[in-house]
Amino acid sequence: MNIGVRNNPGILISGHDLKDLEELLQQTEGTGVDVYTHSEMLPAHYYPQLKKYKHLAGNYGNAWWKQKEEFESFNGPILFTSNCIVPPRSNASYKDRIYVTGACGLDGAFYIPERKDGQPKDFSAIIAHAKRCLPPVGIESGTITGGFAHAQVTALADKVVEAVKSGAIRKFFVMAGCDGRMKSRDYYTEFARRLPADTVILTAGCAKYRYNKLELGEINGIPRVLDAGQCNDSYSLAVIALKLKEAFGLDDINRLPIVYNIAWYEQKAVIVLLALLSLGVKQIHLGPTLPAFLSPNVTKVLVEQFGIGGISSVDEDLVKFLA
Repeated sequence: MNIGVRNNPGILISGHDLKDLEELLQQTEGTGVDVYTHSEMLPAHYYPQLKKYKHLAGNYGNAWWKQKEEFESFNGPILFTSNCIVPPRSNASYKDRIYVTGACGLDGAFYIPERKDGQPKDFSAIIAHAKRCLPPVGIESGTITGGFAHAQVTALADKVVEAVKSGAIRKFFVMAGCDGRMKSRDYYTEFARRLPADTVILTAGCAKYRYNKLELGEINGIPRVLDAGQCNDSYSLAVIALKLKEAFGLDDINRLPIVYNIAWYEQKAVIVLLALLSLGVKQIHLGPTLPAFLSPNVTKVLVEQFGIGGISSVDEDLVKFLA
């Protein structure tokens, strides 16, 4: 997937709604307007039914919290389909280029109404706006690889199992979840960078932006960062763990060579945590801090019954998790 730009006007789409993206792609086809994904929309490039549109030009920028800087250089209109809008500064050059649809909203933004009578949303206004804009200014170049939800990884199951049995893969690290602007989240970039070459990262959600552009290489043709998609696609990581448990003939999911080092920010990451707990997964580590809304009694249950803990330094955690 391309992370550079082309020399055509563009629309940047953010959020999570892939149906909105599909309809936007259908309506922009043949107009000379390219479509770029942003943040959690990045996994759209992994779906053949979306990737078939040649004007789906690439992914622009990084996680949600960098948008105030990155949107300045995009030049075209920006469409939000769900959460993760950061209100622009009063002098932002892009504040008059923001469109919203679905459940999200922002004072001063243009709203695209819901579908009626089974008809697609009408994106004609944002398309016309894009045609009046300059092409985006590139902020990165190159490509990244993804699309490793459970169906794809299951197809690679024999290869993965053999790599584990041969010792080529020592451990998997589930590093799904959310990203944020706190300096303490640099931990995840450094942690990923310093993981040994015989480890594989399983990720989903915008936490991936902390390490998905690092040159971490492959193991026997298997990329060392396997991106399942949006935070909602963390389901795939659970399915992958269950498939590996079955492939190895284990009776306990906690006997797999998997470490859970999850970055949380808001409710969806907590839901991912609850899903893992429902499967009996133990020894999950949350960071960069534990949720402040956990009462002492709930924290006690999570620690005593599930072994939930926080993170410390990269040096300490590498020693602990690789033991």
